[in-house]
Parts: sequence; C-alpha cells; structure tokens
Amino acid sequence: MGDFENREREEVFSKKVRAGKRTYFFDVKATRSNDYYITITESKKRLEDGAFIKHKIFLYKEDFEKFAEGLKDTVEYIKANQEVNEKRYEFNETAKADEDFSFEI
Repeated sequence: MGDFENREREEVFSKKVRAGKRTYFFDVKATRSNDYYITITESKKRLEDGAFIKHKIFLYKEDFEKFAEGLKDTVEYIKANQEVNEKRYEFNETAKADEDFSFEI
C-alpha cells in the first residue's frame, strides 16, 4: 500500500452544505484502528480560471469539545459585537431541502 492509499481512509458519513459561493463538506472517516475523525473541507470556485480551491482541516475526537467551545465563543462574540445580516441565497431547484445548514452550539 502506498502513502497515498494510507492517507485516504474509509468514508463513514458525508454531509455537503452549499452556502452561497462556497461549498462545505463534513466527512467522517475511520482510521485503520476504526477511530472516527472529521474532515471539514471548504471548496470555492476561483473566478479567473474556474478552478476549485479547497481548504481542509482534520478534527479528531479528542478535540471535539474544545473545538465546539471555541467555535461557540467565536460565534457569540460576533453576534454580540456586530449586527449579523443573514444573507438569503437564491432558491436552487436542484438543491435538496436537507442541504440547508443551520446549527446551535
């Protein structure tokens, strides 16, 4: 097995979220020892050449609590210190209703 194959782990669950010009992918993957972890990928189409730019982070289960706490604190700070105008995206007939994204921390 090559290095590339070692990096590509079994995908257990995937959630695609379209948000305006960006798409987010939340993927649960399993290590060889069957421990789950999350990859969060942001994908955005570059206007000048149409190429997709992707940014990815890996989130391991031992970090879930601290990550969620940090995200919650950050969102609360923005809501308390700046008016949040929710952007409404145009309806896309090909998008499924369950692809809308909202969360509470």
